[in-house]
Amino acid sequence: MKYYPALLDVREKKAVIVGGGRVAERKARMLLRAGARVTVVSPDATGGIRMLGEKGLITLRQRKYRAGDLRNAFIAVAATSSAETNRKIAREAGFLVNVADTPSEGNFIVPSVVQQGPLTVAVSTGGASPAMSKAVRKEIEGSYGREFVQYLRLAEEARRQAMEAIPDRRKRRAFLKLLASHRMIATLRSGGFIAVKKKVMSALAAGAGG
Repeated sequence: MKYYPALLDVREKKAVIVGGGRVAERKARMLLRAGARVTVVSPDATGGIRMLGEKGLITLRQRKYRAGDLRNAFIAVAATSSAETNRKIAREAGFLVNVADTPSEGNFIVPSVVQQGPLTVAVSTGGASPAMSKAVRKEIEGSYGREFVQYLRLAEEARRQAMEAIPDRRKRRAFLKLLASHRMIATLRSGGFIAVKKKVMSALAAGAGG
């Protein structure tokens, strides 16, 4: 395996993006959604990046990159049109750095991501074919729609209730496994959210009843 898969907690962490094009904007928005404190460094920037700066959602430094811009950063993204600048950024960063155009210059790549409510699925081909990653992502998006998001939220609440209402550890473990079983997913796909909710609540009541 070429890369070690991980989901990073970047909440309140400093993220520096060098570059102001569409790729930089996309990565800035993704990091913002994850709760990072984003700084973008670039003499030119898309309208979207400038808007994020005007709203105070990011720190925008409209100038060329210079040594020291990565100080105290947790994560960095090199997304400039200059291969030389991107290499310089990668060398300076002694931590997590993604180089958009030439991933081999950095030490992590950004997968194609499916985000459906609390569900996050990351798809990667290890850099072999980013286009294929996107194709697989679209397939997954079609398989896990709104009803699956509803079910995940139901499962979260049912799990919380089970921890309190089912004292028997064996029965509680069986119920939690049932929540994530193929049987429940099959019911969700064939009968919809209402049908699977009835099954979950019935199983919860049975487990809590003795």
